[in-house]
Amino acid sequence: MDRFTAMRVFTRIVELGGFGKAADSLHLPRASVTVLIKQLEAHLGVQLLMRTTRQVTPTLDGQAYYERCVALLNDLDDAEAEFSSVAKAPSGVLRVDMPSGFGRLILMPALPEFTRRYPGLEMEVGMSDRPVELIRDGFDCVIRGGQVLDHSLVARPLVHMRQVVCASPAYLDRHGVPRTLADLPRHHVIEYFSTVSNKRYGLEFVIEGRDQALNLPKSIATNSADGYLAACLAGYGLVQSPYYHVAEPLRRGALIEVLGDYAQPRLSLTALYPAHRQTSRRVRVFVDWLVELCARPGLLDKPLPDEADR
Repeated sequence: MDRFTAMRVFTRIVELGGFGKAADSLHLPRASVTVLIKQLEAHLGVQLLMRTTRQVTPTLDGQAYYERCVALLNDLDDAEAEFSSVAKAPSGVLRVDMPSGFGRLILMPALPEFTRRYPGLEMEVGMSDRPVELIRDGFDCVIRGGQVLDHSLVARPLVHMRQVVCASPAYLDRHGVPRTLADLPRHHVIEYFSTVSNKRYGLEFVIEGRDQALNLPKSIATNSADGYLAACLAGYGLVQSPYYHVAEPLRRGALIEVLGDYAQPRLSLTALYPAHRQTSRRVRVFVDWLVELCARPGLLDKPLPDEADR
Protein backbone atom coordinates (compact mmCIF):
# COMPACT_ATOMS: atom_id res chain seq x y z
CA MET A 1 0.00 0.00 0.00
CA ASP A 2 1.26 3.47 -0.96
CA ARG A 3 0.49 5.28 2.30
CA PHE A 4 0.62 8.79 0.83
CA THR A 5 -1.75 7.81 -1.98
CA ALA A 6 -4.06 6.21 0.58
CA MET A 7 -3.98 9.39 2.66
CA ARG A 8 -4.82 11.54 -0.37
CA VAL A 9 -7.70 9.23 -1.25
CA PHE A 10 -8.99 9.29 2.33
CA THR A 11 -8.93 13.10 2.56
CA ARG A 12 -10.81 13.45 -0.73
CA ILE A 13 -13.49 11.02 0.43
CA VAL A 14 -14.00 13.08 3.60
CA GLU A 15 -14.10 16.36 1.66
CA LEU A 16 -16.42 15.14 -1.10
CA GLY A 17 -18.55 12.79 0.99
CA GLY A 18 -18.30 9.71 -1.20
CA PHE A 19 -16.01 7.06 -2.66
CA GLY A 20 -17.16 7.60 -6.23
CA LYS A 21 -16.68 11.38 -6.16
CA ALA A 22 -13.20 10.97 -4.68
CA ALA A 23 -12.26 8.38 -7.31
CA ASP A 24 -13.46 10.65 -10.12
CA SER A 25 -11.63 13.71 -8.77
CA LEU A 26 -8.37 11.74 -8.46
CA HIS A 27 -8.85 9.89 -11.77
CA LEU A 28 -8.66 6.49 -10.06
CA PRO A 29 -10.82 3.38 -10.54
CA ARG A 30 -13.52 3.19 -7.87
CA ALA A 31 -12.48 -0.33 -6.95
CA SER A 32 -8.94 0.88 -6.26
CA VAL A 33 -10.25 3.56 -3.92
CA THR A 34 -12.24 1.00 -1.95
CA VAL A 35 -9.23 -1.32 -1.67
CA LEU A 36 -6.93 1.51 -0.51
CA ILE A 37 -9.30 2.54 2.28
CA LYS A 38 -9.69 -1.05 3.47
CA GLN A 39 -5.90 -1.42 3.53
CA LEU A 40 -5.49 1.89 5.36
CA GLU A 41 -8.04 0.98 8.03
CA ALA A 42 -6.40 -2.43 8.47
CA HIS A 43 -2.97 -0.81 8.76
CA LEU A 44 -4.17 1.67 11.41
CA GLY A 45 -6.41 -0.80 13.20
CA VAL A 46 -9.35 1.62 13.38
CA GLN A 47 -12.47 2.37 11.37
CA LEU A 48 -12.04 5.69 9.61
CA LEU A 49 -15.32 6.05 7.73
CA MET A 50 -19.00 5.42 8.39
CA ARG A 51 -20.78 4.26 5.26
CA THR A 52 -24.53 4.52 4.70
CA THR A 53 -26.60 4.28 1.56
CA ARG A 54 -26.71 8.09 1.37
CA GLN A 55 -23.36 9.38 2.56
CA VAL A 56 -19.90 8.67 3.87
CA THR A 57 -18.74 10.49 7.00
CA PRO A 58 -15.60 10.20 9.15
CA THR A 59 -15.71 8.50 12.52
CA LEU A 60 -14.20 10.35 15.49
CA ASP A 61 -10.91 8.58 14.80
CA GLY A 62 -11.36 9.34 11.12
CA GLN A 63 -11.87 13.06 11.75
CA ALA A 64 -8.72 13.25 13.89
CA TYR A 65 -6.75 11.32 11.27
CA TYR A 66 -8.14 13.56 8.50
CA GLU A 67 -6.86 16.70 10.21
CA ARG A 68 -3.39 15.18 10.57
CA CYS A 69 -3.44 14.00 6.95
CA VAL A 70 -4.31 17.46 5.64
CA ALA A 71 -1.42 19.03 7.55
CA LEU A 72 1.06 16.32 6.51
CA LEU A 73 0.08 16.34 2.83
CA ASN A 74 0.21 20.13 2.67
CA ASP A 75 3.67 20.10 4.24
CA LEU A 76 4.79 17.41 1.79
CA ASP A 77 3.53 19.39 -1.21
CA ASP A 78 5.22 22.54 0.05
CA ALA A 79 8.51 20.77 0.74
CA GLU A 80 8.56 19.27 -2.75
CA ALA A 81 7.77 22.63 -4.33
CA GLU A 82 10.37 24.45 -2.21
CA PHE A 83 13.22 22.16 -3.21
CA SER A 84 12.24 21.32 -6.76
CA SER A 85 13.62 23.01 -9.84
CA VAL A 86 10.31 24.80 -10.32
CA ALA A 87 10.13 26.30 -6.83
CA LYS A 88 9.34 29.70 -8.33
CA ALA A 89 6.29 28.28 -10.08
CA PRO A 90 3.93 26.94 -7.37
CA SER A 91 1.71 24.06 -8.36
CA GLY A 92 -1.04 21.89 -6.93
CA VAL A 93 -4.53 22.53 -5.62
CA LEU A 94 -5.27 25.77 -3.77
CA ARG A 95 -8.58 25.70 -1.87
CA VAL A 96 -9.97 29.09 -0.82
CA ASP A 97 -13.29 30.35 0.51
CA MET A 98 -14.72 33.87 0.55
CA PRO A 99 -17.96 35.85 0.86
CA SER A 100 -20.21 35.30 -2.13
CA GLY A 101 -20.40 38.99 -3.05
CA PHE A 102 -16.63 39.43 -3.01
CA GLY A 103 -16.14 36.26 -5.02
CA ARG A 104 -18.74 37.13 -7.63
CA LEU A 105 -18.00 40.84 -8.04
CA ILE A 106 -14.28 41.17 -7.32
CA LEU A 107 -12.32 37.92 -7.35
CA MET A 108 -13.80 35.99 -10.27
CA PRO A 109 -13.48 38.84 -12.82
CA ALA A 110 -9.80 39.28 -11.83
CA LEU A 111 -8.86 35.61 -11.22
CA PRO A 112 -7.80 34.84 -14.84
CA GLU A 113 -4.92 37.27 -14.29
CA PHE A 114 -3.75 35.20 -11.28
CA THR A 115 -4.12 31.81 -12.97
CA ARG A 116 -2.22 33.07 -16.03
CA ARG A 117 0.56 34.20 -13.71
CA TYR A 118 0.61 30.81 -11.92
CA PRO A 119 -0.64 28.23 -14.44
CA GLY A 120 0.48 25.33 -12.27
CA LEU A 121 -2.11 26.11 -9.59
CA GLU A 122 -5.51 24.44 -9.68
CA MET A 123 -8.07 26.68 -7.96
CA GLU A 124 -11.01 25.41 -5.89
CA VAL A 125 -13.06 28.44 -4.86
CA GLY A 126 -15.84 28.30 -2.29
CA MET A 127 -18.19 31.28 -2.06
CA SER A 128 -20.42 31.53 0.98
CA ASP A 129 -21.21 33.73 3.97
CA ARG A 130 -21.17 30.78 6.38
CA PRO A 131 -18.22 30.22 8.70
CA VAL A 132 -15.82 27.46 7.72
CA GLU A 133 -13.29 25.40 9.65
CA LEU A 134 -10.14 25.71 7.57
CA ILE A 135 -8.55 22.39 8.50
CA ARG A 136 -11.76 20.38 8.85
CA ASP A 137 -13.22 21.71 5.60
CA GLY A 138 -9.92 21.40 3.73
CA PHE A 139 -9.35 25.09 2.89
CA ASP A 140 -5.90 26.64 2.63
CA CYS A 141 -7.12 30.22 3.02
CA VAL A 142 -10.36 32.13 3.61
CA ILE A 143 -11.28 35.77 3.09
CA ARG A 144 -13.60 37.34 5.63
CA GLY A 145 -15.01 40.79 6.36
CA GLY A 146 -15.33 42.36 9.79
CA GLN A 147 -13.69 41.47 13.07
CA VAL A 148 -11.40 38.43 13.17
CA LEU A 149 -12.93 35.97 15.65
CA ASP A 150 -10.45 33.06 15.49
CA HIS A 151 -7.13 34.34 16.82
CA SER A 152 -5.45 30.95 16.29
CA LEU A 153 -5.26 31.80 12.57
CA VAL A 154 -2.71 33.98 10.80
CA ALA A 155 -4.49 37.18 9.68
CA ARG A 156 -3.26 39.26 6.73
CA PRO A 157 -5.16 42.57 6.36
CA LEU A 158 -6.23 43.25 2.79
CA VAL A 159 -8.13 46.56 2.92
CA HIS A 160 -10.28 48.77 5.14
CA MET A 161 -13.32 49.64 3.03
CA ARG A 162 -15.54 52.67 3.21
CA GLN A 163 -19.24 51.89 3.54
CA VAL A 164 -22.34 53.55 2.14
CA VAL A 165 -25.96 53.76 3.32
CA CYS A 166 -28.51 53.34 0.56
CA ALA A 167 -32.11 52.42 -0.24
CA SER A 168 -34.29 51.81 -3.27
CA PRO A 169 -36.06 54.72 -5.00
CA ALA A 170 -39.43 53.09 -4.17
CA TYR A 171 -38.61 53.01 -0.45
CA LEU A 172 -37.45 56.65 -0.47
CA ASP A 173 -40.60 57.70 -2.35
CA ARG A 174 -42.71 56.16 0.44
CA HIS A 175 -40.68 57.26 3.45
CA GLY A 176 -38.72 60.30 2.30
CA VAL A 177 -34.98 60.83 2.07
CA PRO A 178 -33.16 61.04 5.44
CA ARG A 179 -31.06 64.21 5.46
CA THR A 180 -29.64 63.96 8.98
CA LEU A 181 -29.19 61.26 11.62
CA ALA A 182 -32.14 62.81 13.46
CA ASP A 183 -34.38 61.67 10.56
CA LEU A 184 -33.50 57.98 10.97
CA PRO A 185 -36.01 56.99 13.70
CA ARG A 186 -38.75 57.49 11.08
CA HIS A 187 -37.10 54.91 8.80
CA HIS A 188 -36.65 51.14 8.73
CA VAL A 189 -33.39 49.26 8.38
CA ILE A 190 -32.64 45.83 6.97
CA GLU A 191 -30.70 43.84 9.53
CA TYR A 192 -27.80 41.49 8.84
CA PHE A 193 -27.12 38.82 11.47
CA SER A 194 -24.07 36.61 11.91
CA THR A 195 -24.59 32.85 12.00
CA VAL A 196 -21.49 32.56 14.22
CA SER A 197 -22.19 35.09 16.98
CA ASN A 198 -25.83 35.93 16.16
CA LYS A 199 -24.73 39.57 16.38
CA ARG A 200 -27.10 41.96 14.65
CA TYR A 201 -25.93 44.72 12.32
CA GLY A 202 -28.02 47.72 11.35
CA LEU A 203 -26.57 51.20 10.77
CA GLU A 204 -23.41 52.47 12.44
CA PHE A 205 -21.81 55.93 12.31
CA VAL A 206 -18.73 57.63 13.74
CA ILE A 207 -20.14 60.05 16.32
CA GLU A 208 -17.77 62.19 18.38
CA GLY A 209 -14.88 59.99 17.32
CA ARG A 210 -16.50 56.68 18.31
CA ASP A 211 -18.29 54.00 16.30
CA GLN A 212 -21.90 53.98 17.45
CA ALA A 213 -24.67 51.62 16.34
CA LEU A 214 -28.11 53.22 16.10
CA ASN A 215 -31.14 51.44 17.49
CA LEU A 216 -33.65 51.76 14.65
CA PRO A 217 -36.85 49.96 13.58
CA LYS A 218 -36.13 46.75 11.63
CA SER A 219 -38.12 45.64 8.62
CA ILE A 220 -36.46 42.29 7.84
CA ALA A 221 -33.30 40.37 8.80
CA THR A 222 -31.05 38.05 6.80
CA ASN A 223 -27.74 36.21 7.23
CA SER A 224 -26.84 36.41 3.53
CA ALA A 225 -24.98 39.32 1.94
CA ASP A 226 -26.78 38.72 -1.36
CA GLY A 227 -30.11 38.47 0.51
CA TYR A 228 -29.27 41.75 2.27
CA LEU A 229 -28.86 43.49 -1.08
CA ALA A 230 -31.95 41.80 -2.55
CA ALA A 231 -34.09 43.02 0.37
CA CYS A 232 -32.85 46.54 -0.19
CA LEU A 233 -33.64 46.39 -3.91
CA ALA A 234 -37.11 45.11 -2.99
CA GLY A 235 -37.75 48.25 -0.94
CA TYR A 236 -37.60 46.93 2.63
CA GLY A 237 -35.47 49.76 3.95
CA LEU A 238 -31.98 51.17 4.45
CA VAL A 239 -28.79 49.11 4.36
CA GLN A 240 -25.15 49.86 5.15
CA SER A 241 -22.83 48.01 2.80
CA PRO A 242 -19.27 48.01 1.49
CA TYR A 243 -19.25 50.18 -1.59
CA TYR A 244 -18.22 47.40 -3.99
CA HIS A 245 -21.31 45.34 -3.15
CA VAL A 246 -23.74 48.09 -4.16
CA ALA A 247 -21.66 49.96 -6.75
CA GLU A 248 -23.47 48.51 -9.79
CA PRO A 249 -27.06 49.17 -8.58
CA LEU A 250 -25.94 52.66 -7.48
CA ARG A 251 -24.57 53.36 -10.96
CA ARG A 252 -27.80 52.33 -12.69
CA GLY A 253 -30.07 54.09 -10.20
CA ALA A 254 -31.60 50.94 -8.69
CA LEU A 255 -30.29 52.17 -5.32
CA ILE A 256 -29.66 55.68 -4.04
CA GLU A 257 -27.02 56.65 -1.49
CA VAL A 258 -28.12 58.72 1.52
CA LEU A 259 -26.32 60.33 4.45
CA GLY A 260 -23.06 60.36 2.52
CA ASP A 261 -21.77 63.38 4.51
CA TYR A 262 -21.71 61.39 7.77
CA ALA A 263 -18.61 59.41 8.70
CA GLN A 264 -19.09 55.65 8.84
CA PRO A 265 -16.82 52.94 10.28
CA ARG A 266 -14.44 51.23 7.90
CA LEU A 267 -15.04 47.52 7.26
CA SER A 268 -11.91 45.38 7.28
CA LEU A 269 -11.28 42.58 4.80
CA THR A 270 -8.78 39.94 5.93
CA ALA A 271 -7.14 36.81 4.55
CA LEU A 272 -6.94 34.04 7.16
CA TYR A 273 -4.95 30.81 7.07
CA PRO A 274 -3.66 28.24 9.58
CA ALA A 275 -0.21 28.87 11.05
CA HIS A 276 1.17 25.71 9.42
CA ARG A 277 0.31 27.19 6.00
CA GLN A 278 2.41 30.31 6.64
CA THR A 279 5.35 28.95 4.63
CA SER A 280 3.17 27.56 1.83
CA ARG A 281 4.20 29.13 -1.45
CA ARG A 282 0.74 28.49 -2.88
CA VAL A 283 -0.90 30.47 -0.09
CA ARG A 284 1.78 33.14 -0.07
CA VAL A 285 1.51 34.03 -3.77
CA PHE A 286 -2.28 34.05 -3.59
CA VAL A 287 -2.45 36.34 -0.56
CA ASP A 288 0.22 38.65 -2.02
CA TRP A 289 -1.89 38.90 -5.18
CA LEU A 290 -5.01 39.64 -3.10
CA VAL A 291 -3.20 42.52 -1.38
CA GLU A 292 -2.22 43.85 -4.80
CA LEU A 293 -5.76 43.41 -6.12
CA CYS A 294 -7.45 45.12 -3.18
CA ALA A 295 -5.12 48.14 -3.45
CA ARG A 296 -6.31 49.02 -6.95
CA PRO A 297 -8.07 52.41 -6.89
CA GLY A 298 -11.84 52.33 -7.26
CA LEU A 299 -12.19 48.54 -7.20
CA LEU A 300 -13.37 48.06 -3.61
CA ASP A 301 -13.54 51.56 -2.25
CA LYS A 302 -15.86 54.48 -2.83
CA PRO A 303 -13.78 57.40 -4.14
CA LEU A 304 -13.57 60.42 -1.87
CA PRO A 305 -15.08 63.61 -3.35
CA ASP A 306 -11.68 65.15 -4.07
CA GLU A 307 -10.50 61.87 -5.66
CA ALA A 308 -13.55 61.69 -7.92
CA ASP A 309 -12.73 65.16 -9.32
CA ARG A 310 -9.19 64.26 -10.34
